[in-house]
Amino acid sequence: MAKYLKYTKNFYVIFTVFFLIWMVFIDNNDIISQFKLRSKLNSLQDQKEFYQERKEKIKSERQELLSNYELLEKFARERYLMKKKTEDLYVIVDE
Repeated sequence: MAKYLKYTKNFYVIFTVFFLIWMVFIDNNDIISQFKLRSKLNSLQDQKEFYQERKEKIKSERQELLSNYELLEKFARERYLMKKKTEDLYVIVDE
């Protein structure tokens, strides 16, 4: 026991222990914060992949719509309820 008490009087040992406690628990960039930031980064990267895939899908759909007039007309009629001048439009809403 006296062997361990001898080290507690050494400045470098006390400073090292204090520094480790400070860096692990007290500092703004402590280990707990680093784990939280790492998990947030992973979730944001997953979201980024999802949105990039969605962006590619939308680009391909857009290219397909712009290349085919019948699809463009169908899209406009369904999504934006567009019609020709001689047509009547009825919207049926399911309850």
